[in-house]
Amino acid sequence: DMAEATWTEVDVYFETGLRKGDPALQAALDHVLSASAAAGLPAIHVSPLQGKFLKLLAELMGARRILEVGTLGGYSTLWLASALPTDGRLVSLELSPHHADVARDNISRAGYGARVEVRAGPAIETLPGLLTEFGRTFDLAFIDADKPSNADYFKAALRLVRPGGAILVDNVVRKGEVADPVSEDPNVAGVRRLVDL
Repeated sequence: DMAEATWTEVDVYFETGLRKGDPALQAALDHVLSASAAAGLPAIHVSPLQGKFLKLLAELMGARRILEVGTLGGYSTLWLASALPTDGRLVSLELSPHHADVARDNISRAGYGARVEVRAGPAIETLPGLLTEFGRTFDLAFIDADKPSNADYFKAALRLVRPGGAILVDNVVRKGEVADPVSEDPNVAGVRRLVDL
């Protein structure tokens, strides 16, 4: 529709104008997209502008430890990892073993393998172990996974992110459907449950 076309046009304008930056990082990010597509991963990664915004937020808060729920091919992972100091750490949780393998290859190829660990399996099962392993030491959590579980991921992140840290949840607006209180779409219901929480 017209509104979506306008949004896309404006997004492309800003993406093109703000694309400048580290050429090596940009090449690595471009590779992630092409390698992910070649491996059959869905094109549901964050946009380049959203990735740049994630990096900026992590840099502004001086993040040293980041949690990500939903790795896919590692595109947002790489944006976030590029904000970390060399001794920083990012733990990313990915349901699909295939997606996790693709992401590990992409991240390693980009030179961030020492800072990033991708763990495969259901995040709802993996998250409790992180509390034992790391305690409440994450500076930033980025949740971009299955929407029906958003509230559960958020509750787990509350126990893992330090006071003064930040929890970001991606894609909470779904074409206006989220405003429909009787929607039977499980994604919409998941977002509404998160907002209620």
